[in-house]
Amino acid sequence: MKLKKWLMVLLVMGTIVGLVSGCSSKAEGSQEKADEGQSLAGQTLFIYCGAGMTKPFGEIADQFKAETGCDIQVVYTNAAQIQNQIQTTGEGDLFIAGSADELKPVQDKVSESTDLVKHIPVLAVKSGNPLGITGLNDLTGTGVEVVLGDGEATPIGKIANKALTDLGILNNVNVIARAATAPEIANALSVDECNAIIIWKENVPANAEIVNTPDLNAYVKTVPAAKLSSSSNTEALAAFITYLGSDPVKTIWEKNGYEVLN
Repeated sequence: MKLKKWLMVLLVMGTIVGLVSGCSSKAEGSQEKADEGQSLAGQTLFIYCGAGMTKPFGEIADQFKAETGCDIQVVYTNAAQIQNQIQTTGEGDLFIAGSADELKPVQDKVSESTDLVKHIPVLAVKSGNPLGITGLNDLTGTGVEVVLGDGEATPIGKIANKALTDLGILNNVNVIARAATAPEIANALSVDECNAIIIWKENVPANAEIVNTPDLNAYVKTVPAAKLSSSSNTEALAAFITYLGSDPVKTIWEKNGYEVLN
């Protein structure tokens, strides 16, 4: 009888210990998840990004902050202004450039870079293509007014100049304005200030269409994420670079019209 009583006591004690241990493990697991979600809380990343990528990159930055607690401060403007700020201030953690070419003026400030997505230039016209434009050569036609990007300050402006120069028609195109950013180029076509634009594929306005031509195929670029040597927040920056290669981020790029590099 005494032996049975002791067995019962041991069984009850074992059950209690098991329950306490299980609760403790669950509590610790919950705490670990909470800690993981807040592991970068209080940290800040300062990032430069081309203005044409405001929509997708803004969503990426917001999602990263929501998941990690890390604050993301982003400056959206054209490449020339970003390059100047990087050179003069010596500050910043990351530069999301419209093309790898835009890293050359600040290459001494870049420690390494990773390509993210393709940046595809296209020829766009008003929906229905009222002037019947079929390619870049048609931009020289009578009455065709064109808006391009700044040929000195923006990647898409430089590409437009190069493509039209390679065809020998740049001086024959009626360029009525040069815009500082891709969104400004898109707006010019959207509000009927011009008949055609050369712009990044993802920035084509809703009331416009892309001309099906191979004329710009040779000028496709890639968007790089360039680490700046001025960055001192190695933990947050490493986490964000890793995050940029994740499936959720690729989905954001794709739904905004970009082609992800595999």
